[in-house]
Parts: sequence; structure tokens; C-alpha cells
Amino acid sequence: MKKLFIPILTLLLFASCANETKKEQAIVPTPTEEKRPNILLLVGDDIAFGDLGAFGSEIPTPNMNRLADAGVRFSNFHASPVCSVTRSMLMTGCNNIEVGLGSFDYSFYPPTKGVSGYEGYLTSNAVTIAQLLGDAGYETYKSGKWHLGGEAAGGQGPLAWGFTKEFGILSGGSNHWNDLAMTPDFSDPNGLNVKRKEHFTLNGEHFDRPEGVYSGELYTEHMLNFIKEGHAANKPWFAYMAFTTAHFPIQAPADMIEKHYQKYLDLGYAGLKKARYESLKSKGLITETATEPLFNDITFKWESLSDDEKKIQAKVMATYAAMIEDQDNRTGQILDYLKESGQLDNTLVIYVTDNGPEGFEPTHPKTGNPEMAKWVETQFDQSFEAIGTAESEQTIGVSWANAATGGLQWWKWFIGEGGIRVPMMIVPPGAFSENNDRSGQITNAVMSVKDLPMTILDYAGVEHPQTSYKGKEIPTPSGLTARPFLEGTSDVVRTENDWYAFELFGNGYLMQGDYKVMKVRKGMFGDGEWHLFNVVADPSEMTPLETEMPEKFETMKAQYLAYAEKNNIMEVDEAWNPFKAASE
Repeated sequence: MKKLFIPILTLLLFASCANETKKEQAIVPTPTEEKRPNILLLVGDDIAFGDLGAFGSEIPTPNMNRLADAGVRFSNFHASPVCSVTRSMLMTGCNNIEVGLGSFDYSFYPPTKGVSGYEGYLTSNAVTIAQLLGDAGYETYKSGKWHLGGEAAGGQGPLAWGFTKEFGILSGGSNHWNDLAMTPDFSDPNGLNVKRKEHFTLNGEHFDRPEGVYSGELYTEHMLNFIKEGHAANKPWFAYMAFTTAHFPIQAPADMIEKHYQKYLDLGYAGLKKARYESLKSKGLITETATEPLFNDITFKWESLSDDEKKIQAKVMATYAAMIEDQDNRTGQILDYLKESGQLDNTLVIYVTDNGPEGFEPTHPKTGNPEMAKWVETQFDQSFEAIGTAESEQTIGVSWANAATGGLQWWKWFIGEGGIRVPMMIVPPGAFSENNDRSGQITNAVMSVKDLPMTILDYAGVEHPQTSYKGKEIPTPSGLTARPFLEGTSDVVRTENDWYAFELFGNGYLMQGDYKVMKVRKGMFGDGEWHLFNVVADPSEMTPLETEMPEKFETMKAQYLAYAEKNNIMEVDEAWNPFKAASE
């Protein structure tokens, strides 16, 4: 087995005469190097807008609060509704359909298979920020999940996309305590009767993952080793810390679970939904005009559960909270090291999550998957006592996912605000020790996940090549830099003219300023019609405006349809259900 910790690289030394002392041989950064910031990109997995203490949650996240106090919280930031699709935009600044992620690899719409743009992995026409930063002299590190290719389905792993060091998994998630996969091999006739192993790699080589080490600890220690090596080598670095918390299976250390249990047993689904809604509103993370969402009829009422079912559900949610708390602790580990080593003030720090909370529930009559349900039932211990351990395979399900979003509706897989509006914070270099004008601010300036890579490149002083890279044509990124906003020279990141559009599973939306036009298919519990919302004034999307604002509605709808035509976005059958298709 390869060792968990990697030896620190030998220090690079200046050419010197034979009688120089070791102190004289140590590298002294040039003024230019000192001005090149390190970049720490922290990505949480399947975490709701209301899940962090910094975003109004009851879950304590003191280290996320450090980011919020030093930087800016964006309360109108949008990712995609699923993991890999968000990551394609996060790595490139492009629309997902332009770089192969028009499909979600866990649920392909059959007619899209083999169609350009729907490969389900990052395609060769892309260029990543890791490549561009590496070309500019940055060391580039990734730890955690990749989920952009490199498995049997196609594509390539992080080393092929510009990362100089990597550790973790290529897929979308795994057991948090061992090397077991989170899903069966649906292609194997006997796949539902066995557990399969996940493939871990360290710098492209197979890694024997130790049992009993929690995922947050494992991924963070490897990332810290990478960063220490870069610091010793006097190189600026880009660190992509891709946590797998709080992705299912819902597992966490037992001592962390216990302290959250009674709280969720007392609150139940509706109690948590209301508490989160009120907290988001009182803290200014959603506006005073926000209205409380109506009951979602594919969720369950707490009162319908037996006492034993309530206890199981409370422990599942307590485990989910513990996963978020662990992620906060790991974030603190990294921030503490950067402060102790004198690097924190020269680091751009971004925290974001990839989509809203996971509502997939294997046994649910509408969003479930019978084959997955069978595998979980026969291969895992779903008892109360096992929750949180390696032997348990739980998800938080539709009802807790709905509750976690507070004043928003829907969750992962859906383009309602609960699925795509996620917590995001940016701390510019120097802001931890010197208050800048925006430190501690909450803003509803609209921003897309595509804007983060362009912001990173801007702070690094790296120009994007736009149309070609090393002899290949590439899509021109449509992300915008947030640096002018962060430095106070602009009041917006995107103007009214800087709209952006998105589609997945046949559901589409377009954002322009505070307004969102959207259509959700009947197969995903929509009405198949276009609607217009002001998602700042009405984040729960309760008041459609198409009748009140017909001109804006038609204009935005036409913009979306032109976007769909330009990008050859395929129509999806009205009744298709991606949850049932997840095992096909």
C-alpha cells in the first residue's frame, strides 16, 4: 500500500558558491512571485443554500464563518443541478453543452447517446483553468472527486487536464470509510448482489485506500501535503479541494452525529424548513419580500412517520449535519496551515457547492430506482444503529432535501432555486488581515458558476486564449470575472445584457438580472410551460410574472430558444424520468 503522506519535495536551491551557508542558499521570492496569489478553491458536495452557519444554518460552521467575515457571500449565485455538469463549467468557464456535459453520466437520456455535447465527460475541445495556470507557472493540485471523465465511460482524469498532482476518485462519490463504491455495477448481471470497489488514484497510479479513515481527513491530508510541497518549492499554487461531503452515502464519525440528533427529532421536516426559511430571511440571505414555500406534495409529512421511522430519519439528518461540520473542520485545517505558514494573505479563497441537496431516495415511488433500492436492501445494514457507519447506505431523501433549502423550492436534479442556488463565498487576497470595502458583505448580485474560473484567472494575471489553445479550437468562455465587483469598482458582476442560459434533462432556464425564465417538464413534476420569476424578490418562485410582464417574458424566452438552437440542445420526451433511468 502506498503511504498516506507524501514526502515533502527537496527544496530548490539557487546556484551558489561552495562556501555559502544553508541559510544563504534558501530561495527568496522575487517581488513578482510575491504578487502572484495562491488560489484555494473549496467545493462542497450536494450541500443546500441553507446548510452552512454562514448561510443561516443551525449547523455550526465557524471556519466557513471566517470566510464570510473576511470575504463576500453571494446569495444569488447559481450552479447546475448536478455534480459533474457544474464541475465542467467550474473548470472551463464555458456552457456545459460546449464541453461534453450536456448529459449527466448517471442518467443519460437515451437519444442523446453518441451526440456531440452529450458525452457525459469533459471533451477534448475544452481547456481547463488548471492547464492555463500551469502554463503560467502555477503548481496545480486536485484532491477529492473528479467526476469529469477517466473511467470506463470515457474521458480523462485530472493529470490530463493540467493538474500536476492529484489524489482521489474519478467518479461522483464513494463510501466515506473505505474503498467501496456508492452504487452497484448496473451493467453486471450479478451487480445487484455484490458490493464493488471504487478506484482511488494518487498522481495517476492506483492507491490502496486505508479503511476506517474518514473521507474528509483523507482528502485534506493529501491536499495539505501538496500545498506544503509547493510552498517549499517556492511555487504559486492552485488547489482544487473537492470534498465528497455531504454526498451520499450519508456517513460520519459517531461522536459528531450524536450531538445533532435530538435537534432534528424535535424539528422534523416542516420544522427545519420553517426554521431555515426564517433564519435566511432574518440574516438578509433572502429578501424581506420572500414568501414561505408551499408544501411539496412529493415529500412526506413528519406526522405520517412512525416513532421508529422518525428516529431513523432524525439520525440520518444528524449524520448529514455531521458531514457538513467535518467539512468545516477540514476547511479550518487548511486555513490554519496557510496562516501559520504565512500564505493566507496571498491566497484567493473561494468556497462553493456544486448543486443543492440530494433528494434521490431509492425507495421513493416517484424519484426512486427499484434496482438501486434492491442493492441497498440486500447489501447494507439500514438499521438505526448502523447509520453513519461504513455498513450503511443512506440518503437524506426528498423530505430532508426539501427542508434543507429553507426559503427555496426543489433540490438537486431540479432547476428550481433549491437545486441551483448554492452557498458561495470569495475572499480576495489580503482580506483576512485587512478589511476591504466588501468584507462581510452579503450581495444578491447575480453570478454563475462559469464566472468563478474567469475570476481565478483574473487574479492570477492569466489571460484566457478564447478561441484556440495549443493548435486546437476551443469554445470561447462565457464566464465573467467578479474581480471588479470584489474590488468595489463595479456594483454588479453581470449587467442586464450579460444573461446566461442552461439546460439539463429537458428543463431549461435563462437568468437576466434578477429575473429567471424557466420551463420544467411534466416528467420532473413541472407543467411543461414557461414561467417568469423575479428570484431576488421571490426566491421561492411562488409568483409567476409572465402575465404581468409579457414583453420581458417573451424576450427572455426568445433568448433561451436562440441559445438552445445555437447549441443544438435536444428536446426531451415530456414524460421521461431521469431517476428511473439512472440504472440503464
